[in-house]
Amino acid sequence: MTQPNSQAVRALVLTQNDDKSVRADLRGDLTVSDLPEGNVLVRVEASSLNYKDGMAVAGRPGIVRKFPMVPGIDLAGTVLESQDERYRPGDAVLLTGWGVGEGHWGGFASHARVQGDWLTHRPEGMDAKKAMAIGTAGFTAMLAVMALEEYGLTPDSGDVVVTGAAGGVGSVAVALLAAAGWRVVASTGRAEEEEYLKSLGAAELIGRDVLSGLKRPLEKERFAAGIDSVGSTTLAGLLACLKRGGAAAACGLAGGSDLPTTVLPFILRGATLLGIDSVMCPPERRERAWERLNRELPAVLLSSGVSEYPLSEVQELAPRILAGQVRGRTVIVP
Repeated sequence: MTQPNSQAVRALVLTQNDDKSVRADLRGDLTVSDLPEGNVLVRVEASSLNYKDGMAVAGRPGIVRKFPMVPGIDLAGTVLESQDERYRPGDAVLLTGWGVGEGHWGGFASHARVQGDWLTHRPEGMDAKKAMAIGTAGFTAMLAVMALEEYGLTPDSGDVVVTGAAGGVGSVAVALLAAAGWRVVASTGRAEEEEYLKSLGAAELIGRDVLSGLKRPLEKERFAAGIDSVGSTTLAGLLACLKRGGAAAACGLAGGSDLPTTVLPFILRGATLLGIDSVMCPPERRERAWERLNRELPAVLLSSGVSEYPLSEVQELAPRILAGQVRGRTVIVP
């Protein structure tokens, strides 16, 4: 009989060479005993490929904190073993955030050993692939929508702009906001995605440079709200165009961490910048966001904006996602 600790594990493993370059190897010679410490063992059924995963696999510095590392910043699967009373073998779970794929082995593997505090029970009726079709990006988008709602903004407040609209966070945000009755303006550098974004509910498309090319801290008031997954000059341009009392929920740094603006949008227009942290999110808020995603996410997103690939193709996909060539959500199956 096979002992639990000798169960085979298939994983994409990142190692660092002497010259600090990173090598990615798809390995099948690991066992459960090789997994890092944690009080819950999960059989991984799906993960998703995010921009940060692409950076890790491509060897970009500043993502992986220690080697060897299994990337993949989220996962969904079934509990096999548990020392946490909240989870029993057979429970359907998901995990986003908490440093998996960066400081703790993540989702690009057949098994993961993690802390029970990091897990969330999957909502009823949500299978692993659907959970990862939503993934960290979709979860982040819902947190951003919730933040705008809690700030007091509604569809009656005016237009909402979503930057990076064809990407993972952006596409989910467009779909959620449109379904809730907002008039959504999608900002993207990929004009060829107009039909796709309008199928998600976008009423209007603007080019990426419309916001990123703005130089003044204050421009004509246009948007009541915004969800930004790009950062840098794009976020600065969004803030410059907010209406009086508007708010921007910021959740990404694809364009960089610098924010080339001034205090003028905040002082003269009362603009508010809402920071979205999808990593260290309280359990109750995390569960509420996932329940809402299960109820409110339009089916069109999951039917037209999701691609599925085997673990063996992650290395090929990584540079494509960094180049902005991957639409919507990308599910990885071990």
